[in-house]
Amino acid sequence: MTLETDFERIELETAEPFGIARGTTTATENVVVRIADGDHVGIGAAAPSAHYGETADTVEAVLPDLLSVVRSVGDPHAIDTVHDGMARVVRRNPAAKAAVDVALHDLAAKRVDLPLYRYLGIGSGTVTSSYTVSLAGPEAMADRARAATEAGYEVLKVKLGASDGADRDRFDAVRAAAPGATIRVDANEAWTPKQAVRNAGWLAGGDVEFLEQPVPAANPEGLRQVYEGAPLPVAVDESVEGASDVPGVADRADVVVVKLMKCGGVRPAVETIHAARAHGLEVMLGCMLETNAAIAAGAQLAPLLDYADLDGSLLLASDPHDGVPMPGGELDTTTFDRPGTGARYATNGDG
Repeated sequence: MTLETDFERIELETAEPFGIARGTTTATENVVVRIADGDHVGIGAAAPSAHYGETADTVEAVLPDLLSVVRSVGDPHAIDTVHDGMARVVRRNPAAKAAVDVALHDLAAKRVDLPLYRYLGIGSGTVTSSYTVSLAGPEAMADRARAATEAGYEVLKVKLGASDGADRDRFDAVRAAAPGATIRVDANEAWTPKQAVRNAGWLAGGDVEFLEQPVPAANPEGLRQVYEGAPLPVAVDESVEGASDVPGVADRADVVVVKLMKCGGVRPAVETIHAARAHGLEVMLGCMLETNAAIAAGAQLAPLLDYADLDGSLLLASDPHDGVPMPGGELDTTTFDRPGTGARYATNGDG
């Protein structure tokens, strides 16, 4: 089979400044991949993170080699074979590989006219995504939380970890603005173990569901201290990139955060989810600031998840791609009626 491939870089502005403990951004770059068989086109996207050593430049640099593997294999259904080939020609670069993986999954499912979750043999199910309240001043964060709940989002992910010592003021402002919301807190590695345990005390008093990545991934013993001393469940994001990292956190975390961009796509994400389950851990699927060309693929895994944080496209000022239905953050695969991932170009309906 002859497969045609191409890619393009797109710049996406955020709807408002997006802040986490490591900094604030107003725009992001994704690289969109297309793989076509003459009748159907599969689309995927890379949302690279400098934190994991990737940029749009590095993605564009390795994609010719990755896509040459796709063309040499010549079968969009042979995704494991493509992954083996990609691993041989490019050592890491998971976001670049994720773009290829997602485009292949989209194409393969379209060829058999099935939504991706059904192509993967996943039963139908629902999960509710959180909506992120990014790091800013207390008043701005309260305004964002209020706007999100008024728009129907009942689960909020609150970014904390600022260096000014005002995290409690920020949280209290958000909780007052959204008294009925389910709240999760993400510190993005910003706290010491002692700070994390202390902060978890007042966060628990504010009815927080769980605390995500309170300490640096490079401090696994610190993570254990928080896990053993904090009155909240602990989720790990930066501490787990893929399935092989799961055993190392199994005795010091409650929830593993899986991201297509960290592990390399849909196939590695499913492997990581199964690894977490095998160790008795819960699973949340997260994302970067991503176009729906990537988000829609993650949404197809909803029945495998305990939690979701798939709001990356919602945080953009605009997105050239449509995705799957997500009213108020609810992902219900029975409403996913498009073949493939469900992503398509917003301007003309193609994809």
